[in-house]
Amino acid sequence: MGEPNVRFVNRGNRSGEIWLYDQVGADPWFGGISAKSFADELNKLGKVDVVNLRINSPGGSVFDGLAIYNTLARHPARIEVDVDGVAASIASVIAMAGDEIRMASNATMMIHDPYGMSAGSAQDMRKTADLLDQIKGQIVDTYANRTGKDATALADMMANETWMTAQEARQHGFSDATTEEQRIAAYVDLTVFNFKHPPKRADANATPARDIASVRLALQQKRMAGSSA
Repeated sequence: MGEPNVRFVNRGNRSGEIWLYDQVGADPWFGGISAKSFADELNKLGKVDVVNLRINSPGGSVFDGLAIYNTLARHPARIEVDVDGVAASIASVIAMAGDEIRMASNATMMIHDPYGMSAGSAQDMRKTADLLDQIKGQIVDTYANRTGKDATALADMMANETWMTAQEARQHGFSDATTEEQRIAAYVDLTVFNFKHPPKRADANATPARDIASVRLALQQKRMAGSSA
């Protein structure tokens, strides 16, 4: 695809893997994964019964993220999500497409209000504010449908830019299970994003590090060990 830190792998046995280790939305300077590229590559997996989506992403474009979420939500396969590092902003919405959502014990999830930029008259600014309110409503509905949590409570959590540990995410219904910690090399520098208070604990994912290939190899070895007589 020419887009770094995104991998689509058909494992055979009617199952596939997606590694979303990048920002959402393609950018000529900073890379990222567009909704179109995601959909095209997902289709290339062919007919699979299970898709495992692994996430380490700070988020990015709301519209690309919503399109990716909808692409996964309507896919006929069972979607299993693993948050390996961070699922922040719109990446947390993408995670909600999972029929099962798992978080590594040292992973983080963040939800917050959408934000954007606008230029022009006061009327232009009001239109932007109305659009942001509309988008927030859509995101709240997505969270509520998956977590079963009250919409008002979710809106408050977003307004406060809520960072959740794996345990907290599970308590709030954003995940179903906690798995062993992952050490990952596709490091996400949260300081470059306009977050109010990113936790220091999220930066700990950088070292010591393993690349995507070595994480996949360890998972394959574990599956083989589990299937051996």
